[in-house]
Amino acid sequence: MAPRRRPLAVVALILFLGIVVGTVVGEVVGLLLPEDKVIRKVFVNSTDFHLGPMHVDLVVFSFTLGFSLRVNLMSALGVFVVSFLLKWYW
Repeated sequence: MAPRRRPLAVVALILFLGIVVGTVVGEVVGLLLPEDKVIRKVFVNSTDFHLGPMHVDLVVFSFTLGFSLRVNLMSALGVFVVSFLLKWYW
């Protein structure tokens, strides 16, 4: 029996959840470690990806859209863990 193909939206959700969970775990671990240690910098150093801000001005109302994502080393581990859990669960 051939393995099931997952929709692209599910793969994107896996990546997004893994990045978010990994970043949060990395930030929490960084808070628990002493300030002057190198291992703290490994967990806390991150790269930010930005999209926007985009201002939309309609006649009746206007709004601004923007998105920012912080990725660190734990984000990669988070993507791996979430994909493994999803593969095991689903």
